[in-house]
Amino acid sequence: MKQMIWLVASGVTLASTLALAQPAKIGTTPAGDILEAPGGHALYVYDGDKIDLGQQGKSSCNGECAQRWPPFSAGVDAQSMGDWGIILREDGSRQWTYKGRPLYTWTQDTAPGQINGNGYQGNKWHVAKP
Repeated sequence: MKQMIWLVASGVTLASTLALAQPAKIGTTPAGDILEAPGGHALYVYDGDKIDLGQQGKSSCNGECAQRWPPFSAGVDAQSMGDWGIILREDGSRQWTYKGRPLYTWTQDTAPGQINGNGYQGNKWHVAKP
């Protein structure tokens, strides 16, 4: 019986740990430590997004922009935690934010670890830093 209780408790602990796992990881590049999507692709922030201190930002990258800079999608079960938040985009999809800034990937980063979008468009796009 004690063994069964321990197994159930372990399963609950593991499930709650997985549920609270951060949506991105930290990677090291020539630009220093950055946030990476689970597949190892760099995450970016855009200076054109609206940021309200203490609140979640609003994405200004829609339509053609979002095709080149895909939003870092948050699943329907994803929940905000710590510095990680979720915003609702114009199209109704959910997007991760970090410290209030919406996060994106870049279609020109074709392999994990690339940061080809850093400094793009007159330095308006930057790798997201932890």
